[in-house]
Amino acid sequence: MTLSNPNPDDNDNATMKKKIPSYFHSPPLHVSLAFPQATPASTFPPCASDYFQFDDLLTPDEQAIRYKVRQCMEKNIAPIMTQYWEKAEFPFHVIPKFAELRIAGGTIKGYGCPGLSVTGSAVAAAEIARVDASCSTFFLVHSSLAMLTIALCGSEAQKQKYLPSLAQLKTIACWALTEPDYGSDASALKTTATKVEGGWILDGQKRWIGNSTFADLLVIFARNTTTNQINGYIVKKDAPGLTATKIDNKIGLRIVQNGDIVLRKVFVPEEDRIAEVNSFQDTNKVLAVSRVMVAWQPIGLSMGIYDMCHRYLKERKQFGAPLAAFQISQQKLVQMLSNVQAMILVGWRLCKLYESGKLTPGHASLGKSWISLRARETASLGRELLGGNGILADFLVAKAFCDLEPIYTFEGTYDINTLVTGREVTGFASFKPAPQSRL
Repeated sequence: MTLSNPNPDDNDNATMKKKIPSYFHSPPLHVSLAFPQATPASTFPPCASDYFQFDDLLTPDEQAIRYKVRQCMEKNIAPIMTQYWEKAEFPFHVIPKFAELRIAGGTIKGYGCPGLSVTGSAVAAAEIARVDASCSTFFLVHSSLAMLTIALCGSEAQKQKYLPSLAQLKTIACWALTEPDYGSDASALKTTATKVEGGWILDGQKRWIGNSTFADLLVIFARNTTTNQINGYIVKKDAPGLTATKIDNKIGLRIVQNGDIVLRKVFVPEEDRIAEVNSFQDTNKVLAVSRVMVAWQPIGLSMGIYDMCHRYLKERKQFGAPLAAFQISQQKLVQMLSNVQAMILVGWRLCKLYESGKLTPGHASLGKSWISLRARETASLGRELLGGNGILADFLVAKAFCDLEPIYTFEGTYDINTLVTGREVTGFASFKPAPQSRL
């Protein structure tokens, strides 16, 4: 008696394996062998994107920060970024190299923080993003959101307790505002904080929180059940009732570890309630600065895209000439260069408005939305210029193209940011849909 295979797919798989050639499982050719005509981004291209000599607008200290960060990123991140982007893993071994830069904490003065100018901090963010936007996001979440919240809204005891270690990257922080049901409508969040003896009980859920799966400190925003206002809390990793799990299957910022946070009766002692966060409006103290920093991410990304395309077009030959010699290539390249110059100058002006105390929410939102829009165009043009290699992360542009998509959305989508500016220039808020007609 012959027994049939209970799983007929096994027979199909066995047949398929016999048909697969012997070299099927061989490792891929290294890109330098597979495509020797152009240099991959693991050897990062020299900067060619400062066409209007932006360096002249920087102080000597800001210039020094720029080149220190650039050197670190090109040496330590460029050779490994494609590998970690493909695996969607974070290179924890480079954190000590980041710590040596002494830029964590950005504009915060004292408590072991560097006390950089806003422009210096922005330039550092751009130089990180020029090589890898994920590493830039890691820094901005840690520094311009979590650390800045403690610095601007925390008690003196909280600043002394937490900021020195965060500045040295001995501890890592995340910042949790967004929820599964509340993204653009963040002020409607429903995570709750209930007062109990000695502290607070947090219940709720957060989503898309960068650094959350490995952060030592989690800055959590929740609704006070007594006042119905938004308060801020510092939650320690491994607190009973707290879980943070990685969000898989992202197409952009794959190196950043975004997570889902679940809080089930998590106790937070009274001394870890962030003292000066008493309403949603208090988060604007932080978002005003972070939105300027975020605007410099697409600037840095666009610089890297241009730099890569500039080198590639000189190296890659078709029809007996470098691609750089063709009119259509030059036209696209110059359009990209034009975008980068305009983006830099808008970003620089945002910094100066903040430093002079004149920056408004509308300024920051218009800068972030317009810059991210121009960066999208720049990435699209770069993708075209690289042809088939434009879809390979090895040549940077494909990776940057994907990394721009979440940046276009986070810290206020393009549309929401335009409405913030629209409200400021017209005096009318148009965020909520108009009441339905009775007709």
